[in-house]
Amino acid sequence: MSKVVLYMSMSVDGFITGPDDGMDHGLGVNGERLHDWLRSGGVDPRSHRPVDGPGATVFDELMATGAVIAGRRTFANAGGWAGDHHDGVPIFVLTHAAPDEPAPGHARYVTDGIESCVAQAKAAAGGRDILLHGAAVAQECLRAGLLDEMELQLMPVLLGQGRRLFEDMPPDHTELQLLRALDGPGVQHLRYRVRSAG
Repeated sequence: MSKVVLYMSMSVDGFITGPDDGMDHGLGVNGERLHDWLRSGGVDPRSHRPVDGPGATVFDELMATGAVIAGRRTFANAGGWAGDHHDGVPIFVLTHAAPDEPAPGHARYVTDGIESCVAQAKAAAGGRDILLHGAAVAQECLRAGLLDEMELQLMPVLLGQGRRLFEDMPPDHTELQLLRALDGPGVQHLRYRVRSAG
């Protein structure tokens, strides 16, 4: 059965971008440091595969997902991944209102809420996991009880400002169960199961 898994690189102080993130600077000022665990590559996503064991393991799991869910801001700041995040899997972009232009490539806009977005992604994923991108959509998934796991790449930097992963979340006592901790060069990969609030 498909799981919804958030994959996110973040600083020790909880930021997933530096300040002033946008279409020209997707990760904000100095935010590129959050992806230092990846290899410098080109257009092909596989060119960013780390060479070390732990990073390669996490990267291969990410690339094995059968669908992608992203928030509209994340999608726009990433240039829509030119319509193909990886291997032609469908990309579901959660938004309040679809733009006039159709989504590029394998992407489609979903305007009827997170539950519908997750249901569509699960139907399309063919039993594989679903890759979740973006802070706002992660928060919506968490609030709705639809986020199954988180794979966090904890980078040893303090950005001090930018966009936090879980900004303004209500105190609902969500618990996380650590499933795996992998140490890589300059990064710790932490995988958690999300347990229901209580």
